[in-house]
Amino acid sequence: MARRVADAALLPIALDRGEGTPLHRQLYDQLRDLILSGRLSAGQRLPSTRTLARELSVSRNTITGAFDQLLAEGYIVGRVGAGSYVSDDLPEDALSARTTDGSANLRAHPRERGLSTRGRRLANLRKAGRGVTSAAFTPGLPDLDAFPFDVWSRLMSKAWRRPPRDLLANAEPAGYLPLRRAIATYLRAVRGVRCEAEQVIVVSGAQQAIGLAAHVLLDEGDEALMEEPGYAGVRGALTAAGAAQVCVPVDGEGMDIAWAERHAPDAKLACVAPSLQYPLGITMSLARRLKLLDWAQRRDGWILEDDYDSEYRYAGRPLAALQGLDHDGRVVYIGTFSKVMFPSLRIGYLVVPADLTDPFRFARTALDDHPSTAAQPALAAFMEDGHFAAHVRRMRKRYKDRQEALLESAHPRLDGAFTIEAAEAGMHLVARMTPTLSARMDDQTARRRAAEAGINVSALSTFYANSIGRQGLLLGYAAVREEEMPAAVARLAGALGI
Repeated sequence: MARRVADAALLPIALDRGEGTPLHRQLYDQLRDLILSGRLSAGQRLPSTRTLARELSVSRNTITGAFDQLLAEGYIVGRVGAGSYVSDDLPEDALSARTTDGSANLRAHPRERGLSTRGRRLANLRKAGRGVTSAAFTPGLPDLDAFPFDVWSRLMSKAWRRPPRDLLANAEPAGYLPLRRAIATYLRAVRGVRCEAEQVIVVSGAQQAIGLAAHVLLDEGDEALMEEPGYAGVRGALTAAGAAQVCVPVDGEGMDIAWAERHAPDAKLACVAPSLQYPLGITMSLARRLKLLDWAQRRDGWILEDDYDSEYRYAGRPLAALQGLDHDGRVVYIGTFSKVMFPSLRIGYLVVPADLTDPFRFARTALDDHPSTAAQPALAAFMEDGHFAAHVRRMRKRYKDRQEALLESAHPRLDGAFTIEAAEAGMHLVARMTPTLSARMDDQTARRRAAEAGINVSALSTFYANSIGRQGLLLGYAAVREEEMPAAVARLAGALGI
């Protein structure tokens, strides 16, 4: 079979017949400038002389003259039967021009260039530990090998083989209606959420959901409560929305509402993960949930309920969503498919109080127009046909077994350095550092050493904003096969000198 030739670049070239410079020289100069500036990269294919002559309405000899000069000077190369390409080995003057390019100079000597206060805050919220791709022990990473991609690809193909025109041209700001119906049906049955499809708004993930809610419900500078320790994505979304953040301690029952009332009496919004607090894995007690709802009603405030991981509970009776206890329309419920399916799907949702559906839809249109509809029809069918529920059941059993395998492997190798307890839910365990290990290194040093050994963990202290946090590591187990667990634990222990 013949090798397919890559499509040629589209070239921003215009020739001026009224100028005194010959046309072939104008073409040569413009092509050379595109190569020197890096806008045409090494190895990029150029249009054929015939195609370029037609597009520029000039003779083919004009194009050939320019190409011959570029070829002679080493800017382009010809490949038999394949056309002309930008050279991989540029001449000396091209290399010199690139080193003196202004953008290259800025990259070599970075500096702050008029960033806003908010921009500096956002830039400083970069996440640590990126770049390690190992399944062991990335928190929140699902078992990607177990996802039914054969079913998914069939549903995607079916949705886009002959898509209706409305799906292509008139996207609904709140998302694809059949998907919103499927989400509402699922939440009513499984999570006790009281909602209709009209209250569901599809977004690209939890952070966008939090940001949208903050823009709608808060004014610039309004105080928002967030859990301490807490998910960095909440901090980033609130910062982007201009909210003033108050970090509230989390105890054994969840966010300490009494502390919040003493220290932030003017707060308008509380961001919580009551079903499974991240990163500690605490479930908010019923008494604390009722107290939080009472706070919102008395303060004329709002609650953002992040229910990111509720599908995976292995012991005990799961509490229904906080939203199901809300009789005053104070809770905005947030969920995502990233932990159940795969992270790059980038589909999440909000459930908003019935009287706020229009304000949220209009705000969504102003900020982001509408969500991508590429995967929404397939996801709707995936849920309606029972594949989503079946996948959750399979993964719930698998992740429970993997948590047990992690505990079984960790206790003989990590005892004395970490204290690790079983969790009733979630996809990671918290390994708290003992004084013996913390005397030798802090948890961020431990994270870096693990990364050098190809192990991806998160440092517990990085989830604290305003104080020196507790020392520990988050060990995600969902993507690690049981038979691979002992070797992964041994590698972590070796990296830390345990």
